[in-house]
Amino acid sequence: MNIISYNVNGIRAAVNKGFLQWLSECNPDVVCLQETKAQREQIPVLDFESLGFKCYSFSAKKKGYSGVAILSKQSPDKVVYGMGIPKYDDEGRFIRADYGDLSIVSVYHPSGTSGEERQAFKMQWLEDFRQYVQELQKERPALVLCGDYNICHRPIDIHDPVRNANSSGFLPEEREWIDSFLKSGYTDSFRFIHKDLPDAYSWWSYRANARAQNKGWRIDYCMVSDNISDRIIDAGILSQVKHSDHCPISLTLKQQ
Repeated sequence: MNIISYNVNGIRAAVNKGFLQWLSECNPDVVCLQETKAQREQIPVLDFESLGFKCYSFSAKKKGYSGVAILSKQSPDKVVYGMGIPKYDDEGRFIRADYGDLSIVSVYHPSGTSGEERQAFKMQWLEDFRQYVQELQKERPALVLCGDYNICHRPIDIHDPVRNANSSGFLPEEREWIDSFLKSGYTDSFRFIHKDLPDAYSWWSYRANARAQNKGWRIDYCMVSDNISDRIIDAGILSQVKHSDHCPISLTLKQQ
């Protein structure tokens, strides 16, 4: 099973930049999208269906904001929209599709860059997300949690760890959360395959020619529950793909 995760920074904008042609050529089994920035009726479902993908989306109440989706070649056994926590579900941050024993999630973690209030919201989300996933795993043990986590884990994951030491997305408490999340039973699939590969990023600022100079951050992850980490065949970052300020990341799993 080939899985793509991609923060498209607006699905309609990405389509205008050639997203559909790329999707047709890439032809994955499942695509987890974040930051669709579209209401359900604004998502190009018919275009996806013409390429053989069924589309399941969960939008924010606020127009043009947040939103997640899953595109799938195979019909899932079940799709779950949201986490059942209104303050997060109102922002359209979580959708899950079940395939046999496997559950694939598209998740968009909040950013804290706009100020203290949103940083506090982000930290509360992180704790609530961890607890939600721990409960979910009792019912669905085999989890793949794909998305924009808005956190760089280690200095190797950011182009300038020194000057960004106090930046949201690389704060000590955020990095500690990733540490503890991994220790609670998850594998960062990219680092499972590429243990110490430097200069591997999934997001670049639009400012100061950052992408051309590869001054980026690795903030997108396909986290895999440890009990299925032996099914990881490959994981990568598709940095040459440019429809967004992020690029897609990939995960290939053995089918059971």
